[in-house]
Amino acid sequence: MRRVVRQSKFRHVFGQAVKNEQCYDDIRVSRVTWDSSFCAVNPRFVAIIVDASGGGAFLVLPLHKTGRIDKSYPTVCGHTGPVLDIDWCPHNDQVIASGSEDCTVMVWQIPENGLTLSLTEPVVVLEGHSKRVGIVAWHPTARNVLLSAGCDNAIIIWNVGTGEALINLDDMHVDMIYNVSWNRNGSLICTASKDKKVRVIDPRKQEIVAEKEKTHEGARPMRAIFLADGNIFTTGFSRMSERQLALWNPKNMEEPIALHEMDTSNGVLLPFYDPDTNIIYLCGKGDSSIRYFEITDESPYVHYLNTFSSKEPQRGMGFMPKRGLDVNKCEIARFFKLHERKCEPIIMTVPRKSDLFQDDLYPDTAGPEAALEAEEWFEGKNADPLLISLKHGYIPGKNRDLKVVKKNILDNKPAGNKKSDLISAPKKAADASNPQNDAKLDEILKELKSIKDTISNQDERISKLEQQMAKIAD
Repeated sequence: MRRVVRQSKFRHVFGQAVKNEQCYDDIRVSRVTWDSSFCAVNPRFVAIIVDASGGGAFLVLPLHKTGRIDKSYPTVCGHTGPVLDIDWCPHNDQVIASGSEDCTVMVWQIPENGLTLSLTEPVVVLEGHSKRVGIVAWHPTARNVLLSAGCDNAIIIWNVGTGEALINLDDMHVDMIYNVSWNRNGSLICTASKDKKVRVIDPRKQEIVAEKEKTHEGARPMRAIFLADGNIFTTGFSRMSERQLALWNPKNMEEPIALHEMDTSNGVLLPFYDPDTNIIYLCGKGDSSIRYFEITDESPYVHYLNTFSSKEPQRGMGFMPKRGLDVNKCEIARFFKLHERKCEPIIMTVPRKSDLFQDDLYPDTAGPEAALEAEEWFEGKNADPLLISLKHGYIPGKNRDLKVVKKNILDNKPAGNKKSDLISAPKKAADASNPQNDAKLDEILKELKSIKDTISNQDERISKLEQQMAKIAD
């Protein structure tokens, strides 16, 4: 007998917006016409691209800093053109990358407790694109590896630790790149492009492994993301401008595993994927709803679960990594929905009666440790994410500062010699004044000795006085 209702622990997932006082208010969300999510979140901070006169800026707020955000609140504002995309480093919760219309990528180190002054100096500026940079995406498992894609149709992969562009894929796309997604271990990327093709690329071999023409026949923007099992999920439009979603096997891209028509709205569908639960959340830009689907091995493969609806349309969306969720409340996803003037968290929950840790909802998830160093990955090594258990909740550790060691800095900058002279000059002066230093040191040591003597004398006096007091008491 056929089961009428498919069994799934996620059938009853429901979304709920938080109360007004837990929103981030009075934020001038960027009005730039670009289809990125405008918001990036991690367990410490929420970052939002904002309107800025004469350049580009984004806000970085500690998660607890809810309520009205003052107009004078400091921003990250080093770009000379509007910021188009931002992405938090998965291995350091204080490091964020930004791509801008000024053709540069900048990497920033945010102070542990958030900004007190506006940040204008990035840790490193990555220059290599000839047109605006609309996509930045960190490698999921290798430290300090960052991908950027620009309107010059080039993809560059950087070693942020040295500030070098190590891979430049500038001849693979003939038209604008809509999005780029790394696979689970970061050995492949998939891209969706304006020429209606989805390409699977091995970036280190610099070759296209698979591609599909006319993934979706419509002319509006597509998206393509890798799933944990290596399949590819795409969103796009049909020839009749209906929104579609599809599932593909990169080993055989002739026909999709599944293809579903959704509705005739014209907003680009941004997919957010949770590899632990295999749920995909679709947020349409300009929509006021979030639809979510479960991906399984049985037909029809993409199962509609439910829709979270609200009144206000979304300008952008941030998606919290799993380690930032409240496991005690059975929270399986948290979105940060951008309105015109505020950011509103939306919490997705699986209703459960028990207060115990639900290990079926929270398998071990990707932790903040990098599995590889940048050099190992560029040499050809692969590694899956290092997993952590959320059983006792996630406690953010201490992040090490991002250090950038530029190679051959003297070859690049002839003026560098002057700086090194300046550094060595004080050293010489210090060497010359050695006898003076010795005399000073003797003086300090004598002073310390006399202080110690005074303290021991006082100690003796106190103990004598205590004895006298004891006698009087008797």
